[in-house]
Amino acid sequence: MSSKANKNRESQKAIVNVAVAVIHHKDQYLLGFRDAAQHQGNRYEFVGGKIDNNESGEQAVIREVAEETGIAIQNSTVVKLGRLHHDYGDKQVSLQVYKVELTTAQYEQYKHCQYGLEDQALVWVNKLDLLAGLYALPAANKTILGWLSVPTTIAITYPLTHFNTYSDPTLGWLQYHQENLMPESWVYMRVKEVVSEDIVGRLMRQRPDISVIVSHDADYSFLMSKDLVVENKHTSEQIVAHHLTHTTLMQWFDSIQDSSASTQLISHTHPLFVSCHDAASINAANHLASTRLQQQLPPVIGAFLSPILMTQTHPHAEPLGWETWSSLAQLADMPIIGLGGLSPAMIDQALTYGGISVAGIRQFY
Repeated sequence: MSSKANKNRESQKAIVNVAVAVIHHKDQYLLGFRDAAQHQGNRYEFVGGKIDNNESGEQAVIREVAEETGIAIQNSTVVKLGRLHHDYGDKQVSLQVYKVELTTAQYEQYKHCQYGLEDQALVWVNKLDLLAGLYALPAANKTILGWLSVPTTIAITYPLTHFNTYSDPTLGWLQYHQENLMPESWVYMRVKEVVSEDIVGRLMRQRPDISVIVSHDADYSFLMSKDLVVENKHTSEQIVAHHLTHTTLMQWFDSIQDSSASTQLISHTHPLFVSCHDAASINAANHLASTRLQQQLPPVIGAFLSPILMTQTHPHAEPLGWETWSSLAQLADMPIIGLGGLSPAMIDQALTYGGISVAGIRQFY
């Protein structure tokens, strides 16, 4: 067989479409164990299997969970986490991943089951242990762990201009956020002023319990200075992700039409969040997520899709409304975070419409 024929055969390698169920009750997650003789054997895995012809991903995940575990999830909260493609060399898989929340009654019924209906070993594991990598998963599942790290609520900092009535707006900003941020919260530091790196660093040192999302192009190298590391050796570890604005995302997408070299402008050191407002920006985010997977870079772990409702911050922006927001969320290959006029109490509504988290300013302190 010619080399050209080999290449064509390789390019036509069948892609296995798989539905994956990330089943949990609160912080307990269900894993199966793959037999040594199986592909990617001697590893743990989430429940799931092949999507049949003429079957949607959600239909497949409901069927696979019933076949493998006996758990009926058709009335459970099932939310799309994302989609990803992985090439193992001998097999290509396309995963459609859903997060499935069991009721207390379901969990109590199945929490002691050590084997599934296909005689596979089952185990319930703590979320912190799962995210810490204590359970070896197939390579394609690593991105899913990044998705699972995203909390159900994310606070966004006030702009510095909100404190212009203070004699020192910077001190007012610092004091407010130091005193009012919820313990252990994730915080998107949306501060655009030239002093942003300095005040963000100061807030992080005052609140070492928070996890921080910062702009991808901000310079936070000062956090690694010798004096600051001595003062708080964990400060640099507080930065859990970088963020791309809608404008930056679309500039990146436009530039890759001519040259892939532009991907080097996007942070290679941290997972990413992106901001999206429409189908075009979600398409760009999907391309970015795929590119990073191919390059084995930290994944895109979430997209802020906004605005859902009218906001005081952007009063002239036309809100999407829940129905349109839900339709757009289904297009995304990464978890969707609701933003715009929301409160933490609206997380159940966001889950119903296809999101995994809510974010905001005024109601999140």
